[in-house]
This record gives sequence, C-alpha cells and structure tokens, in this order.
Amino acid sequence: MFRGMQSYCVDPTLGLNAEQKEIQKLAKEFARNELYPHMEEFDTMGKLPRDTMKKAGEIGFGAIYCSEKFGGTGLTRFDASLIFEQLAAGCSSTAAYMSIHNMCAWMIDEFGTDEHRKKYLPSMAAYETLGSYCLTEPDSGSDAAALRTSAKRVGDHYILNGSKAFISGSGDSGVYLVMLRHEGQPGPKGIFCLLVEDGTPGLHLGKNEKKLGWCTHPTRIITFEDCQVSVSNQIGGDNQGFNIAMMGINGGRVNIASCSLGAAQNSFDLAIEHLKVRKQFGKPLADFQWNQFKLAEMAMKLVTSRLMLREAAQHLTEKTPQMASLCAMAKLYVTDTCFEVVNHALQMHGGYGILKDYPLQQYLRDCRVHQIIEGTNEIMRMIIARDVLTNANYLTG
Repeated sequence: MFRGMQSYCVDPTLGLNAEQKEIQKLAKEFARNELYPHMEEFDTMGKLPRDTMKKAGEIGFGAIYCSEKFGGTGLTRFDASLIFEQLAAGCSSTAAYMSIHNMCAWMIDEFGTDEHRKKYLPSMAAYETLGSYCLTEPDSGSDAAALRTSAKRVGDHYILNGSKAFISGSGDSGVYLVMLRHEGQPGPKGIFCLLVEDGTPGLHLGKNEKKLGWCTHPTRIITFEDCQVSVSNQIGGDNQGFNIAMMGINGGRVNIASCSLGAAQNSFDLAIEHLKVRKQFGKPLADFQWNQFKLAEMAMKLVTSRLMLREAAQHLTEKTPQMASLCAMAKLYVTDTCFEVVNHALQMHGGYGILKDYPLQQYLRDCRVHQIIEGTNEIMRMIIARDVLTNANYLTG
C-alpha cells in the first residue's frame, strides 16, 4: 500500500508556510492545466505561446516581484522562485523566458522613474508588452564589463551603435533593456542602461537562431546602426549600468535554478511512475536494486538542491552581503545537479526517454541551457572562489 503525499520526502511543499503553499499551488495548477498539456506543441511550434502567457499575467505572474502600485504582484524573490519552479515543471523553456521577462520588469521598477513604471509595467504585468535583457555581445559573454556597444549623446538623444547576441524574446519583445557604453568611457564604470522600444529606427533584428533547447522563444542578434533613443529612456545613473546588470543577474540565477529544479522534480516523478509499471525479466523495473539506489540518489539531489536554492532566494529577498555568492552557488549546484537528475530519469525510460512524445528529452535540452545562461557555471565557480579567498573566514574572522 502506498503512503500519502504527506510522507513523500521530496515534497516541494516541505518547509513552506500557508501563504507560500497557496502561491505554489496556484503556479502548480496553472502549469498543470495551461503549460504541461501543450509542452511538446510549444517546443515544436518554436514561438512564445502569447495567449497562454497572458493568462499567466491575469493571475499575477507577469511582474511577480514588482510594486503593486504600478501593476505588479508585490511578492518576494523567494515567492518568485516557488512560482518558476512550478511553471518549469509545465514547460521549462517558456518558464525560463517568463523569468527573464520578470527580471526586465523588476529592473524598470527598481531603477526607472515613475514615468517609466507607468508606461511599461502595467502592460508587462499582463504580458501585453514583453521584455528582453540585452547584455551579452558577440565578443563579450562572461566578460560582461568588456561590452563595446556604444552610445554617444547628441543633445537630448543617444546615438547607439553595436550588437547584442543571444537575446531571448527578441522579435517578440516590445522593450529592450540594453547595457551600453558611454562613448570613450572604458571599464564597468562606463556602462549605463537604456530602454529601447521595438520598431525604433536603427534597431535591426537578426535571424531566429536554431537552438538545442529553449525552443519555445526566439533568440537573435540585435544590431544598432545610428539608432536614436531619447535620453529620457535611461534607467539608473550614468555609471550604474554594470551594477544594475549584476543585480538583475543575481535574481536571474535564482530564477533559472528554479526552472532546473522544476524540470528535474517532474522528471523524477515521471521516472518513479515508469519504473512501477514497466516490466523486464518478469518484474517491474522498480524492483531492481540498481534503480532503487539510483532513485535514492536522485531524491537526495533534489532535496539538497531545493535547500540550497531556497537559502539563496531568502538571502536575495533580504539583500544580505552574502547574496551574490549564494546566488552563484545555487545556480551552479542546482543547474548541474538537476541536469544529472533529468539525465538519469531519461535513462530510466530507456528508448522512450528520447522520443519527442515524452517530455524527458525536452527537459534535458532546456536544462542544458541553464548551465550556460545567466553566467556560465565556470564563472559561478570563480565568484564563489573569490568570495572565500578574499573575505575573513570563520577561523580567522
């Protein structure tokens, strides 16, 4: 006889209060009803399910941690992590883009003016206007401070020239948050942030890239050729852009790790059910000790991933001094570990695992992207190592 869900040691509700459980439940039901039944279709279609995302906006998932004054939901970064974990179980690629869109909305809310907030946030909260984050360039990925796309001020406008690469949502987005270099100002201090609207003369979109994963949303190079943008579109200070970018990415790392965790949890649960019903050599695969031991390892990886992720999300919510390093730690550990869980779950399905009729292969492709996006996992190791080597430790502090 099977015991109830209340005894399940990999239960994602463990440790949550009543309000957090309600938030999680709302996201789970939306994912189960609106995303998961169409996951394969979205992946094959190769474009954002705009109508479905608008439904997500109706229940508050378009500007999750933005001010309620301007149409946001007003939840915490911890709450957002719970939401993205559940949405990713429904469609990991679409959930990942939704997390990027939410990051863009937060940047406008956090660093923009009231005019910016009034103009953009209500429509972004409803997924009427989509947002794209533009930091990476063809020649600067991990070394973000080396970006070269420039802006020259001429009167009350900036003239933009350069290119951005791997821009999620590009072509569908209505507003691009672009990190630019003040002409002639090298280093991180020369970077600032500008809002560039779709259709601005001089903004050119490249071809939609064909990718291994994240196939439900477009990715393009965007190019600026003497693109003229009003100075009033600047968010943050003249030399604040790099800090804005890094603060956004801290949250982005938690969000993406949440997406990996959601995909891995569902892969794990699917594997359990498959092992119970699939028989070989006259007995269910669940009766073989190898599979039992492997399930135990996968369960342990999911629980430890969730503990680390929620610790980082809490530090992010509270803006502690350890926030950046713990976000990097969570992104590294959770995306690597959850990719392993998904890979093992696929292996347990045997030949069925690689069929596109089954979701395992899509979870695997999407989770592989997470080990690269929002700073590669090699860069995460550098951030953590720098922290432990440059701060007083527990022994000497």
